[in-house]
Order: sequence, then structure tokens, then C-alpha cells
Amino acid sequence: MILTDLYPADRLERAREAAAGAGLDALLISPGADLRYLTGYHALPLERLTCLVLPVDGEPFLLVPELERPAALASPAGNLGIEITGWAETEDPYALIAARLPAGMARVGVDNHMWAEKTIAFRAVLPDTDQALAGEVLGRLRIRKTRAEVEALRRAGAAIDRVHARMGEWLRAGRTEREVGRDIAEAITTEGHVRTDFVIVGSGPHGASPHHELSDRVILPGDPVVVDIGGTTEDGYCSDSTRDYVVGEPPAEYRRLYEVLLTAQRAQTDAVRPGITAEQLDAIGRDVITDAGFGPYFIHRTGHGIGLETHEEPYIVAGSALPLEPGMAFSVEPGIYLPDRFGARIEDIVICTDDGGERLNRTSRELVVLP
Repeated sequence: MILTDLYPADRLERAREAAAGAGLDALLISPGADLRYLTGYHALPLERLTCLVLPVDGEPFLLVPELERPAALASPAGNLGIEITGWAETEDPYALIAARLPAGMARVGVDNHMWAEKTIAFRAVLPDTDQALAGEVLGRLRIRKTRAEVEALRRAGAAIDRVHARMGEWLRAGRTEREVGRDIAEAITTEGHVRTDFVIVGSGPHGASPHHELSDRVILPGDPVVVDIGGTTEDGYCSDSTRDYVVGEPPAEYRRLYEVLLTAQRAQTDAVRPGITAEQLDAIGRDVITDAGFGPYFIHRTGHGIGLETHEEPYIVAGSALPLEPGMAFSVEPGIYLPDRFGARIEDIVICTDDGGERLNRTSRELVVLP
């Protein structure tokens, strides 16, 4: 797989058509996942402006600080056939862009993560132009992954699976969460990622906090431990997987809790198919957990989309009537959290296929008992 397969040139034209359909006159895209999606350029988010300008009428161009132009040209953006222009330190990049945009534009889309200082600067040079969120346009394109993107997510999933398979090397009684987390973070990069995005090691009562930060708590015999980890691969796509471990023999109630959770998560992953809505998929696992008496302790949505960002559309949550479609990629991660005692979460990344779903994480979902 080469990067041009992941970042094809026709994305710019499809984005232009989508922008026109949404009543926008142009898209202004600064560094972030949207820029990488459209051009393949993983630009640094700097105080200096980098911006892809994609007018509905007119040719697109990428404006970058002059010192960043070699990097932009060396990225997949350099093969798209668009103009890549550098601006000098004494120039006003916002004025340069405004001067090149068609006159009389009524509405432009700015990417959802553009810094406030940059949106305000654009407002100053385009005072008669309304701003809207480009994500409402680009999200509809990004939500369905291409075959190349699915392959990239498979590679990311296999890489994080290799880390979970090694957990016995690091996770044991007498070590702190921070010590274990440091080893995991190093393994994430050695096993196929270029960046560690997050490491959660929630031992004992800390497992009841879904987004627990690493601490100096010492892992004790009998502790259940929630390990939620993820990173970004060289081609820009993310991994995210949670597995549960216990050091020694777990409490009997924890085993019962875990069996309920495993039943719920399996039912949800088995139910993935085109046409089922996000809220229906959420309800399948939530009903299992509620019927077992743990309903109040499943405190978050079932899942989130994943791709160039760890969290993106679609969100698998009550209230979302979005039907799943082939190519959608998302996590299925129900959890049960008993405050001050322990918690558990099982997370797989799943692709909606033409006739069902495919789990990208292949490590066992059973509770792993470590010596």
C-alpha cells in the first residue's frame, strides 16, 4: 500500500462538489485530519498559517509558510497537481488568500479544528462572508472508508493487537500503573505505530474511571486492570483497543460482571450490518447490561468512529438514528464501572461490510488472568 492509494486526487473534486451542494463558496482547511484527508499532508499546527483553499469556482491551492514548503511538496500533496505556494515572514497570509478568492463570496466553510485566532483573522479580511463548519461537508465524505483506508485500519488494529499480546511482560503485582504504562507506550511505537496517542492502565478502583490517567498506584494481587491503548500509524490511521486483565484471582463479583459485559459486547459486534441504526446497536448491548442489573454503571456511549482521528463520526449512541453503511468504521466498547471497586470495558474496532461487520481486533476478548 502506498500513500497515494490512501490520499487520491479525486477527493478534492468530491469535496468541491459537496461544498457546492451545501451552499458554500469555498473551503478553508488548516492543519488537522481534514487537511490530511484531502491532500495527504500532515502539516504542523503552527502559529504561522497553513491553509488549503478550495473554492467552488476556481483552482485549489495550498498556502504554507515558506519554510514548510519543502515538506508540503514532499508529502502526497506534492503529487496532486495543485499549486503549493509559500508565504514570507513579512507577508499577511490571510490577505493573500482573500485577494485570490472570488469576489462576493457569501459563505465559506472552515475546518472544525481551526484555531480561533485564525478564524477571526479570516473574518477580518472577509468581513462580508459568513463562516460555517467544513466538517458538516467533509464528515459525509470521511465517514465511509475506502478499501485502502480499511486496509490501513486493519494494519493499525494488528499493530495494537501485538501490544496487547505482550501485556504479560509488563503487567504484574508490585509495579505501578505509571511503570506499566511507560512500557506499553514504548511497545506501541515498536510494534508498528509512529506515535502513542494514549495509554490507560486502570487498576483496582481506578478501573471504574473510564478515562483514568496513569498514576503511581501499585498494582496489587487480585486487581482487575483495564488497559485501553491506541496510536497512529505512519499512513495516518489510528488504533484503539481495550482489554481487561487480572493479576491473580479476581473477585467473584468481577467475574460475573465480566461475563455480562462479554455477552453484551459479542451481541453488539455480531449485530453490525448495513441498515441498523447507531441507537439500535447501542441498545443491544445496553439492554443486556441493564437486564443483568448493571444498567446505571454503563455510563457512556457504545462507540465512536475512527480513521485519521481516534474519535470521529459515526458515534454509536442513543438518540442517533444514523443507519450504518458499508465502509463505516467505529469502536464497539461497552463498559461497566462500579465506583470505588473496579470496572471493565471491552473494545474492538469494527468495519460495517456489505453484509455484516468485521472485527479488526483479533486478540481474545476473554478475561486474561496473569500470574
